Amino acid sequence: MSTAYPHLLQPLDLGFTTIKNRVLMGSMHTGLEEEKGGFAKLAEYYEARAKGGVGLIVTGGISPNFRGRVAPFGSELSRPWQVAKHRLITDAVHRHDSKICMQILHTGRYAYHPFSVAPSKIKAPISPFTPKAMSERQIRTTIAHFARAARLAQKAGYDGVEVMGSEGYLINQFICPRTNQRSDQWGGSFENRTRLAREIIKAVRAEVGPNFIIIYRLSMLDLVPDGNTFEEVIALGKTVTELGVNIINSGIGWHEARVPTIVTSVPRAAFSWITAKVRQHLSVPVVAVNRINTPEIAEQILAKGEADMVSMARPLLADPEFVNKAAANQAHRINTCIACNQGCLDHVFENKRATCLVNPFACYETELKLTAVAQPKQIAVVGAGPAGLAFACYAAERGHKVSLFDSAGEIGGQFNYAKQIPGKEEFHETIRYFNQRVTELGITLHLNQRQTAQSLLAGKFDDIVLATGIVPRQLQLPGSDSSKVLSYLDVLRDRKPVGARVAIIGAGGIGFDVAELITTEQSPSLSVTEWSRIWGVDSQYSERGGLTKPGKEHNPREVYLLQRKTSKVGDGLGKTSGWVHRATLKQKNVQMIAGVTYKEITDQGLVIEVNGQTSVLEVDHIIVCAGQLPLRELQQELIAAGQSVHLIGGADVAAELDAKRAMRQAAELAVVI
Repeated sequence: MSTAYPHLLQPLDLGFTTIKNRVLMGSMHTGLEEEKGGFAKLAEYYEARAKGGVGLIVTGGISPNFRGRVAPFGSELSRPWQVAKHRLITDAVHRHDSKICMQILHTGRYAYHPFSVAPSKIKAPISPFTPKAMSERQIRTTIAHFARAARLAQKAGYDGVEVMGSEGYLINQFICPRTNQRSDQWGGSFENRTRLAREIIKAVRAEVGPNFIIIYRLSMLDLVPDGNTFEEVIALGKTVTELGVNIINSGIGWHEARVPTIVTSVPRAAFSWITAKVRQHLSVPVVAVNRINTPEIAEQILAKGEADMVSMARPLLADPEFVNKAAANQAHRINTCIACNQGCLDHVFENKRATCLVNPFACYETELKLTAVAQPKQIAVVGAGPAGLAFACYAAERGHKVSLFDSAGEIGGQFNYAKQIPGKEEFHETIRYFNQRVTELGITLHLNQRQTAQSLLAGKFDDIVLATGIVPRQLQLPGSDSSKVLSYLDVLRDRKPVGARVAIIGAGGIGFDVAELITTEQSPSLSVTEWSRIWGVDSQYSERGGLTKPGKEHNPREVYLLQRKTSKVGDGLGKTSGWVHRATLKQKNVQMIAGVTYKEITDQGLVIEVNGQTSVLEVDHIIVCAGQLPLRELQQELIAAGQSVHLIGGADVAAELDAKRAMRQAAELAVVI
C-alpha cells in the first residue's frame, strides 16, 4: 500500500464487513436512473469508479414510493420486479472488491410534481408545487415504504442503504421547525419532530437484519433560518446510532439555503470543521463532505481526526481512477474536479443526463469509447485551449500521432483567463492536468507558433483540427475608439490598469467574471474563515441552522454591469451557481442594469438609455464583454487545398465561451476520427 496517503487508503472495519479504504463516492443523481436502458449504463458508470479503487459507493437517490419521487417519472424501488435492473449495478461493482449502498430519498416538498407531501402545507421556494400535509396514516405508510425499499435493495445485492435525512428533503423537513408546524405526535417538541427519523431507522434495521450497512445522512448544518441547533444535531446523531446506524454521513445546507455549499468559489474542505465537531460526540464512523477534491485534502481531514471517511461525488465524475492514482502516488495525474457544476448538477436540475466538463466520458461510458485505432493518423491540432487540448489527448490515447500548435507561450487558452478570477482558482488544476497528459501521451507541442494554411499543408497531415477559439466582438458605437474603452482581454490577458469607476458592457459569464475580478482585493475562496464571515456561516453555531449575519467584502470600485436584454441580469448563468455570482456582486454594490441601449461614449463616460430615460454613467473605463466571433480564418484555404478539416470549440460556435460543449465536441470527434 502507498505510504503517501496512509489514512485515506486504510481499511474501515465495521465489524460484519470491511470497506477497503476511506473513500466514499457520494450520492449524485445522473439522470440515467430514468432513461430507457439507463441501468445498464449506470452499471458501467459505477463499475468504472469501483475499478478505479473507490471503497464505498452510494447511488443517486431512489424514492421509496410514488409521492417521494424527484419528478413524475423519477426512479423508485417499491416492487420486486424492479430488483433485477439494480442487480446489474451491484454485480458490476462487486467485481472490483468495492461496496455499494443505495440511497433511499423521499423528496417531500422538494418534489417536482403535484403529488408532493410534507409535514406541513408549506411550499418550498425552489418548487412550483405546494405539498399536502401528510396524514398520520401516510406517515406510517411512508415508514413501511422505507423499510420495503431497504429490503428490496438487500435483495438486489446492495451492501447497505443510505437514509437521506438532510439537504432539506422529507426527513429533514420533519426535523426542523422551519417546515414542521404540526401539533400532533410528529411535530412540536424535538422528540416529536425527530420521530419520523427514528421510526424509519428502526423499521429499516428490523427489515434487513444486523449484517447490512445503514448510513444516515445527518443534516449537521442546515444553513436556513429555523433550522436545528447544534445540540439537536448531536442528540439525533446519538439516537440513530443507538437504533442501528453504522455510518453517519454529513449533510451540509438545504437546497434552498442562501449560502453556497459546493460551487467552485467555496473553499476546499470548507465544512470539515462541523464534521469534526459532531464526530467528537458519536461512536460510529463519520464522513466529511463538500469540496474535497484532492487526495491531499482528503488525507489531511482524516489525519487531523476530523472524520473517518471522506465523501467525493464530482471528483469521481471527473476522474474515475482518482483512488488508484492516489494509491500509486500519482496525484499529479488526477483530472481534478473544478466544482463548476456545469455538466453535473446544472444538467440534473434541467432534467438532462449528468456528465462532467473536464471529463465528457462521465455517464457516457457505453457510448463514448476511446478504442485503439488500426491505422494511426498524423493529426494537427491548432489551438491549445480546452477544445484543442482535450481533442489532442483523446486522439493520442487512441494511438494517433498528434501535433499541437498554439501562438501563445503556454497551453490553456481561455482557461488562463478564468483561473485569474477570484473564486475560480481551480482552473489551474485543469491546465496542470493537461500539461501532464500532453507530456505522457507523447504529443508534439509547438508553442509561440502562429500557423498559416501553407505551414499546415506543408506538414502533410491526414486531418487538421481547428480549435482556434474566438475573437472578442468589437463595439460598434460612436466614440468606441476612446482610450476609455477596454476589451476583456485587455484586462484579463494584458493586465491594463482599470479606473475607480467602471461600466461593463455585457452581463454574460465573462462580464460577471470581469466584475468579480475588479471588485475583489483578495479572494475569499482561499480562506475558510474569511469566506464563512462573508456568507454568514457561524462556526460557533450559536443560532439555529448555523447562520449569522453576513459580513461585508471591501470593494475598491464603483461598477455598473449592463446588458441589452430586459431579462434579469445573469439569467443565462449556470442554474446552480448563477445565484451565487449575482449575490456576490450585489453584496459589493455592483449596479446591475438590464434593458440598456448604448448610445455613445463621450469624455464624460457612457451614454445609455433605460426605459426611455437617457443618462450618462460617468466612468473612467468601459470594459467590453459583448460576445465573441469564431476565429476560423484558416478553414476555407485548407478546404480549398483538399485538406480534411474539422472545427471544434469556439472556432465552431462562439456564443458565450462554453468549455463544456468544446470538450464534449473534442471527445465526440476523437472517438470517430
